[in-house]
Amino acid sequence: MIDTLMLSRIQFAANISFHILFPMITIAMCWFLVYFKIRLHTSGDPVWMRAYRFWVKVFALTFAIGVVSGITMSFQFGTNWPGYMETVGNIAGPLLGYEVLTAFFLEATFLGIMLFGMDRISPRLHTFATMIVALGTTTSAFWILALNSWMQTPSGFEMRDGVAFPVDWMEIIFNPSLPYRFAHTLIASGLTASFLICGLSAYRILKGDSKRAPLLTLKTAICVAAILTPLQVFVGDLHGLNTLEHQPQKIAAMEGVWETQKGAPLLLFALPDEKTRSNHFEIPVPKLASLILTHDSEGEIKGLNEFKNEHPPVAPLFFGFRIMVGIGMLMLLLSWTGVWQLIRRKSVNTLTLKAFLVMTFSGWIATLAGWYVTEIGRQPYLVSGILRTSDAVTTVPASSVTISLTLYLLVYTGLLIAYLHTLFLMARRAVEIEEISPQEQHNSTSNFPLHSSPMNLSPLLAKEPTS
Repeated sequence: MIDTLMLSRIQFAANISFHILFPMITIAMCWFLVYFKIRLHTSGDPVWMRAYRFWVKVFALTFAIGVVSGITMSFQFGTNWPGYMETVGNIAGPLLGYEVLTAFFLEATFLGIMLFGMDRISPRLHTFATMIVALGTTTSAFWILALNSWMQTPSGFEMRDGVAFPVDWMEIIFNPSLPYRFAHTLIASGLTASFLICGLSAYRILKGDSKRAPLLTLKTAICVAAILTPLQVFVGDLHGLNTLEHQPQKIAAMEGVWETQKGAPLLLFALPDEKTRSNHFEIPVPKLASLILTHDSEGEIKGLNEFKNEHPPVAPLFFGFRIMVGIGMLMLLLSWTGVWQLIRRKSVNTLTLKAFLVMTFSGWIATLAGWYVTEIGRQPYLVSGILRTSDAVTTVPASSVTISLTLYLLVYTGLLIAYLHTLFLMARRAVEIEEISPQEQHNSTSNFPLHSSPMNLSPLLAKEPTS
C-alpha cells in the first residue's frame, strides 16, 4: 500500500504537471501577441489584427486554466505539506506575495482591457495593455522561479530553532541558480508557444485554409523556434555547469555515474539499477560526459556512491534528461528544416507541415521531462540541505490523500481533453468561417507560398507587402 508521503508527492506532481503546461504557453504567447500588434502598427496590414484576434482567444483560454490550476496548488502547502511553511514560510510567503503584488495585479488590471477593449480604446493604448500583460506573465515567472531556485540552491538565510529566517533578500532572490533557471524556462516557454503556433497554423493550412494569417504566424513561429533552439542549448550548458557546482548528485543521477571518475563517458542509453548500483546495456560515448559537463575531456564527475543515501532516484532523472534533450534535437531539426525550405522554396511542403502538426505539443513533453529532472533531482530534500521531504508531509491518513488525488486526476483529465478539443475546434472554425478578402485571395495559391517576394528571416524585421 502506498503511504501518505508518496501519495502526497504524486498529488503535488500531478498538480504541478497540469498547471505548468499553461504558463509555459502564456508567458511567451503574450509576447507573440505584442509582436502581432507592433507589426500591425508598422505595416498597416490588417492581416496582423486577424492573427491577433485568433491567438488572443487561445491565450485567454490557456491563461484561464493556468490561473485556476495554480490556485489549487497553493492549498497543498497547507493540506499536504504543512512542514514546508512552518520551516521556510518566512521566505516562501513573501516571495509568493511579491508575485501577487507585482505580477498578478498587472495581469488582472490590464487583461480585461486586452481581451475586451480592442474595439473600445485606441489601437496604441490596446497595444500598451497587451505589453503590460506580457510583462506581468514574465514577472510572475520570475518570482515563482526565484522561490523554486532558492529551494534548489538556498542562500541569504539563517536557521533559528529549525526555522529559516531571511538575512539578505537580494541574495535570497538572486540565488546561485536563478539566472540560469529563469533564462532556461523563458526560452522553453518561447519554444513551447512557437511549436503550438506552428502546429495549429499547419493544421489550418492542411485543412485548406489559404488565407495569409496562418501563413504569416507559421513563418513567424518557425523563425523564432529556429533562433531559440540553439540558444537553449547554450543556456542549458551554462545551467549544467551551475548544477554540477551546486548539486553534483543531480548531475551524477542524470548521467548514471556511480563511481567518481575522470573522462566519464556519455551514456546514450542504459538501464540504471539502484539495487546493484550499476547500469545495464550501456551505450557509451567515451569521455563525452566530462567534456560536456566540465569542458574538459578528463574532467572529474563525482559518482552517486559518494553521496550514499543523499542522492535522488536515478532512473527518472536519467531518462527524463534524455527525453528533454531528444525533443530539443527534434525541435532544432524541424525548425531549421522549415527555415531552409522558406529560404529555398518560399514555402513549406506538406510533409513538413504534418511534422509541425505532430510536434504541436512537443514543448509540453520537453517541459515536463525537464521539470521532473529538476524537482526529483532535489530529493530527498524539499529544500536542499534544509528540509527533508519526509519531514514536511502531512499526517492525514493515506486514504484521504487518495480521495483528493483521484478527484484531481479526474478533473484535470477532463479539463485537458476539453482544452485540446477546443483548440482544434477554434482552428477548424477559423478555416470554415473567416472570409478571404479579394486582395488576400489574390495573394494566396494552392501550393502554399508564403509570399512572392524574398523573405526576411528575422520575424522582428520582416515586413509583408499588402498587395
